[in-house]
Amino acid sequence: MNCPCDSGKTYAECCEPIHDGARLAEFPEELMRARYSAYALGRSDFVFASWHPKTRPLNVSTEGIRWTGLEIIDAKDAQVEFVASFVDETTAEPGSLHERSVFVRRAGWWFYLEALSLNE
Repeated sequence: MNCPCDSGKTYAECCEPIHDGARLAEFPEELMRARYSAYALGRSDFVFASWHPKTRPLNVSTEGIRWTGLEIIDAKDAQVEFVASFVDETTAEPGSLHERSVFVRRAGWWFYLEALSLNE
């Protein structure tokens, strides 16, 4: 199976080892891709665990949206700008999320901290 993060690799050689704890994400873009794949595959456990404890919600849901593609626009200085495409499963309407995510490193692990506003 191709990895949902659109890396061109298989899931087994890309995001699955990160999801299963076999290895750590080495840099923010890799964690961003793993988080996207976790949303796409319904791995809310990984989404929750990779969210910084200071900013994560009490519950993380991966339901109601079918994720259809990821484009990384820029990755530098612990920030990743991306566009994630999706289909709302309730309305069947396509959409996209354009975000610049901020990541922090804590005890050797990268965590998603927050999203910066993008003025478009």
